[in-house]
Amino acid sequence: MTAIRLIVGLGNPGREYETTRHNVGFRWLEELAHLHSMNFKNENRFHGLVARGDMHGREVTLLKPQTFMNASGRSVGAFAQFYKVEPEEILVVHDELDLPPGVARLKMGGGHGGHNGLKDIIAHLGGRNFWRLRIGIGHPGDRTEVVNYVLNDPHREERELMEAAMQNAQNVAQLVIEGKTEAAMLKLHSN
Repeated sequence: MTAIRLIVGLGNPGREYETTRHNVGFRWLEELAHLHSMNFKNENRFHGLVARGDMHGREVTLLKPQTFMNASGRSVGAFAQFYKVEPEEILVVHDELDLPPGVARLKMGGGHGGHNGLKDIIAHLGGRNFWRLRIGIGHPGDRTEVVNYVLNDPHREERELMEAAMQNAQNVAQLVIEGKTEAAMLKLHSN
């Protein structure tokens, strides 16, 4: 049972991306930080915004890479290397085209499914064995529309479903952080 030491939210920096589908990882992490009264500070050596604090009796770091999505691994890799964080101790929170809005799923390892942020993290960590919290955003139906789709805001109904999924995922955050991933998956996947 491995506890989580680093939680990474994926997104793009900048006001214009704040509410886009691609930024659900950032938004989920900001909510987690808010719930635990943690504040993000810019740390240049990790190419990101970092918040540190105690969560459920454990020292946990939250990281929002500021490298833009496609280079997220530079930030995650730098942090993991500096603090000797093993991939199994990392949770990456990201948008997932293969899940409909309203669904959140937790899994260990796997491929990148065409997600450039995950692809870059896998390259920088030298492996896939990190935890992923996948927040469904749905698929536009046409591969050529994906970039436009993820970089735009969801419609109201979609946003409400995504927020519900993010809330369900917040409800299992403590279990995940403590390394009780089986229990977390059972609870989250039954929603």
